[in-house]
Amino acid sequence: MTIKTCDKHGECERRRFYRRLCAFLLILVIVVLFIILIVWLSLRPTKPRFYIQDASVRELNVSASSDMLSSILQVTIATRNPNDRIGIYYDRIDVYATYKYQQITLPAQLPPVYQGHKDIDVWSPYLYGADVPIAPFLGNSILQDCQAGFILIHVKVDGRIRWKVGSWISGHYHLFVTCPAFLVTQGNTQSFRFQQMASCSVEV
Repeated sequence: MTIKTCDKHGECERRRFYRRLCAFLLILVIVVLFIILIVWLSLRPTKPRFYIQDASVRELNVSASSDMLSSILQVTIATRNPNDRIGIYYDRIDVYATYKYQQITLPAQLPPVYQGHKDIDVWSPYLYGADVPIAPFLGNSILQDCQAGFILIHVKVDGRIRWKVGSWISGHYHLFVTCPAFLVTQGNTQSFRFQQMASCSVEV
């Protein structure tokens, strides 16, 4: 039986050096990941909270054939950053309205904004949709809801956000918010009253 030895002293030294280098890099990566985990657990970013405060319908007209809808709405949405040490960059925010899962207005793009710790921002965009094609059963459903005296419209917020911790800024995260707006009508399609402030579901 033979025992393997390094034929050259320099070759053994190189092997030892590479082993030590690999071990050092592995330990360094583990330490860095552990520090990131500790920082993340201590900060624990919480999703922003959204509330719909008001909604007014200026126009909601269904065509005679019930396959086209024209609408003008103004909504007031409040958002709060619940984090103590984390700021939020809203880089792109689109707001639009849907009825029974179908989009009925064009997206209204809001200006980018930074939201500091515990800050509250309020947005009041106008949402428009002129001669938007809809399925005939949706047009009939809107007319039936108005005759019944109530209608439920969902306001959607679709955007991209970044977290800010100290001087560090994260990559982009997709933000998707759904806000129910329950409106009571006065027996026709031109007079609506918003019922009450409602919280929104938020996905990040």
